[in-house]
Amino acid sequence: MRIGIDTRDLKTATTGQKTYLEELCKAFSQHKDDGFTFIYFTSSVPQYKGKNKFFKIAEQLSLHFWKQCILPLKAAWNRCDILLCTDYFVPYMHPGFKTAVVFHDAFFFEHKEHYHPLQIALFKHLALPSAKRCTYIIVPSEYSRQQIIKHYTQLPPEKLVVVYEGPKSLTHYAENDKGAEILLRLGIEPQSYLLHVGVMNKRKNIPALIYAFKKVRDKGHPFKLVLAGSLHTSRYIDDSEAILAAIAATGLEQDIILTGYIADNELAALYRHAFMYVFPSINEGFGLPVLEAFAYRLPVIVADNTCLPEIGGDAVLTFNPFDVNDIAARIELLINEPETREQLQQKGALRRQLFSWEKAADSILSLFRKALSHK
Repeated sequence: MRIGIDTRDLKTATTGQKTYLEELCKAFSQHKDDGFTFIYFTSSVPQYKGKNKFFKIAEQLSLHFWKQCILPLKAAWNRCDILLCTDYFVPYMHPGFKTAVVFHDAFFFEHKEHYHPLQIALFKHLALPSAKRCTYIIVPSEYSRQQIIKHYTQLPPEKLVVVYEGPKSLTHYAENDKGAEILLRLGIEPQSYLLHVGVMNKRKNIPALIYAFKKVRDKGHPFKLVLAGSLHTSRYIDDSEAILAAIAATGLEQDIILTGYIADNELAALYRHAFMYVFPSINEGFGLPVLEAFAYRLPVIVADNTCLPEIGGDAVLTFNPFDVNDIAARIELLINEPETREQLQQKGALRRQLFSWEKAADSILSLFRKALSHK
């Protein structure tokens, strides 16, 4: 079985989509002796990552020329049986091969204000018609599946298949890895900070976390809050202005640490030494940091909406992300109750075992076997 995989996204994506593709390719590599041949396709054209509007539009058009013209020709020339794209967009025409695509969420319709009108138009007129012609549309959670069915009504529900993801591969970084130096650089001690990881965009609800953290500090708890991830992002989803305003309003400039982009070894050190993980997002398709926190035996509290309770199960405490008092109360509960922290750590370690990229790869390859058995 010859499986083509579009890896162009590795050059442009910086968040969960990149992790998804990286980890899945690693897991696929374990199946080379199982009758599979994996063929990785990428564009030789340099990708533009700047902020110039003209070049950003040109980059979008280049992406879709690759998707709709170059990629299907490469897949056909290499005699692929099936082509997988993990970034919503897949070729409409697929001569001699089948296609599968990953839809991570329904954000393009749920949060239209977070995208350029050109992106919305391309998604509506290219991504959705092409996905409709796929053999399978892979989604990361049952919540995402239901939202996609609700918002993308032209997609056949029977083609939507839930395949759970796994955590980012960070645990291989040793305790003495130089990434631990980040604690010294940031001026924090082990077990002295609450942690949040992710790009600071609007749906992450970071200002609410900051105001809740202020209430916790006012109760005399001397913790710091570490916000790990890039502060500035696309102007349509950039929440940096509100985040900086919230920090200034609370007067906690010395106690809220913005790391900016950090390398994986540094991220591993931040997970390893955190006191707890807090995830106040108001919309997620899967929520990879929950599993990453489980991998480091952190007690985890999450928003009580979207997919987060589904992924966290009984290993997380939940709160209303629109209620600052409720967020603060959950943080205080974990600070004051070591027994609860220990219970969550134990449950998280067990819950973590249900999710892995090896299981995800096995599930996807099983789908491909099924698809090609009917070829």
